[in-house]
Amino acid sequence: MTGNQDTDFERVTRLATAAGLPDVTQGTSYGTPALQVRGKMFVRIKEAGILVVRCALEEKAMLIELAPEFYFETDHYKGWPAMLVRLDTIGDPDLTQRLIAAWRQKAPKRLAASFQAP
Repeated sequence: MTGNQDTDFERVTRLATAAGLPDVTQGTSYGTPALQVRGKMFVRIKEAGILVVRCALEEKAMLIELAPEFYFETDHYKGWPAMLVRLDTIGDPDLTQRLIAAWRQKAPKRLAASFQAP
């Protein structure tokens, strides 16, 4: 892995901020840096170079099939609405879209409905 947890998290935080995601706070999940919306984790660093993102199960299967260079899962995540992202291969535009989608998954319905992506 090329990154480290701190610089990976800085990148993720910078992209979430640039996307204008409201009510995002920094926290931890399973001892690693995470972003939350109103106290609910939507992304977290798993380890250097790997991000866990929340997503719908049907979306996860499609994304892993279409872009296995970016997205994957381990046995631990099978059947769970989250997938893993290789931060050293995914570009900022694609990662931003994943962050927005993950945020929408966990944001309260009214807040999600009020958000307009840039």
